[in-house]
Amino acid sequence: MSASDAVTALKAKFPQVTDRASRDCPAVDVPAGELLAVLQTLRDEHAFDLLSDVTAIDWAEGASPRFVAVYHLFSTTTRAAVRVAAACTGDEATPTIPSVVSLWPGANWHERETYDMFGIKFEGHPDLRRILMWDGYPYHPLRKEFPLAGIETALPDAEIAEETKAKVIAAPMAGGPFVASAGEMNLTEAEPRAKDESWNERTPKPGA
Repeated sequence: MSASDAVTALKAKFPQVTDRASRDCPAVDVPAGELLAVLQTLRDEHAFDLLSDVTAIDWAEGASPRFVAVYHLFSTTTRAAVRVAAACTGDEATPTIPSVVSLWPGANWHERETYDMFGIKFEGHPDLRRILMWDGYPYHPLRKEFPLAGIETALPDAEIAEETKAKVIAAPMAGGPFVASAGEMNLTEAEPRAKDESWNERTPKPGA
């Protein structure tokens, strides 16, 4: 069965599932309340046994819904892929969506990263805490209101602050905004670079 056939069967079983615009693989929008049942059906009945990614979209403040959780599934037998998206419930400060760790234990770290970067609470997650930023970091860096240049934030560890000679950092994207030259060029030259790289000049070099 192809991914398109699987989506057709899925929509017949779950009438609230609808097609989602996609340029690469079949995709559907799913109500948050049916997310676990839909994903389990794709896994158990249509051989989408691998959850390759969990991420999210922030449509910016004022959008309804603002936050959408996105799941990428892959079948290791048919080599097909499908995308599932579900609008988060709750408010902008604490958007929520069910955890899928019960279906794929490997979702644990994916959900922690999405929580860390977007502030989405995965209900039922066994250990939902930050995975990239430190505990107590007050921001979610992939939210639309977070500036590319970062926000100066006090370092939580006095020893690290002493080693780096800095008491605050503009984590995690110091030096922005980031720009890239347009037109034909090699990929090295096209790599986005910060307009302000003075922060990099202040970073101690190894062995210095």
